[in-house]
Amino acid sequence: QVQLLESGGGLVQPGGSLRLTCEASGSIVDINDMAWYRQAPGKERELVATITNGDRTNYADSVKGRFTISRDNGKNTVYLQMNSLKPEDTAVYYCNAEIRRAPYLTYRNYWGQGTQVTVSS
Repeated sequence: QVQLLESGGGLVQPGGSLRLTCEASGSIVDINDMAWYRQAPGKERELVATITNGDRTNYADSVKGRFTISRDNGKNTVYLQMNSLKPEDTAVYYCNAEIRRAPYLTYRNYWGQGTQVTVSS
């Protein structure tokens, strides 16, 4: 089996920073794209940032210049550094990854359980 475990969420004041971590574990052979999504109350889940296994990144317009996605392939881990946080960044943040696990040849999409980020004074 494969699991994605997020950590690093919490309560932060506007203008503050948080760093989210998501570690994939299990019988992993390879990981393609990794991403962070978020879902605010009453809203649909939205893409925040993606990173390929070649470290090419893409961001939602709402977080460009404030958030940075990165990954450590040796640790099967993806990070989201969030700076200059705003109240509208409040949401549950989910990790997502395309993973090939032993003994299969195809990739499958996996989700973490989510971590709450609350930006409030």
